[in-house]
Amino acid sequence: MQVYDTHCHIGLDGKVAPEDDHSRAVAASVGALLVVGIDAPTSAAAKELCRLPGVRWSAGLHPNDSTKFDDQWPTIDALARESTCVAIGETGLDCFRDRTPLDQQERSLRAHLALARELDKPVIFHCRDAFEPLFRVLESEQRVRGVMHCFSGGIPEADKALALGLYLSFAGPLTYPKNQVLRDACAHAPANRVLVETDAPFLPPQSRRGRRNEPALVIETLTKLAEVRNLSLEDAAALTYANAMTLFG
Repeated sequence: MQVYDTHCHIGLDGKVAPEDDHSRAVAASVGALLVVGIDAPTSAAAKELCRLPGVRWSAGLHPNDSTKFDDQWPTIDALARESTCVAIGETGLDCFRDRTPLDQQERSLRAHLALARELDKPVIFHCRDAFEPLFRVLESEQRVRGVMHCFSGGIPEADKALALGLYLSFAGPLTYPKNQVLRDACAHAPANRVLVETDAPFLPPQSRRGRRNEPALVIETLTKLAEVRNLSLEDAAALTYANAMTLFG
């Protein structure tokens, strides 16, 4: 069985060596990991982690850090042009926190979209309490390939993202008992558009709520995806792995 954690931040919290997270992931059949950059330093660190077998990386600026755009964009742009960089982001919009004005987030988002079109690389979208403004921006722009990371909506939001050509990636919240709306969206999505992720060290699955997350734990989310889509674990792994390879190469 091959499993692909399409969004993690190993090494970000400094609590565990990235090599340790990686080795436990491999032992759990998680042989592919996408380490996602959230600013220039973490994007550069993600690049260095591709020395580990099965690790891919991305370069981007998180919307909550969009005030750093002018200082960090030249470095992120240069990193994104590296042949080993498989995606742009994470980028997007976040209306949950109010520390970064929405117009600055949107400026950064549009720069990521332009870079992705130039380089023909997929975009990793962050969206927190921001479906309406994010979809408005995407509908005003030329289409890009990409994924709604840690998708948090229901069927209406899923349909909107799917209509824009995006994949839906499901993380630990898929396993939370009260998230039936999210499970309904997971069951509803076309088979060729679903992915799994951890967002480690954040958003652990139900069995580890309140504790640190890591890529090995994506198996719990994958198990729930298999359940809601009436698949075996092995078939769910094969499906999401193939989808990730199609999107990220």
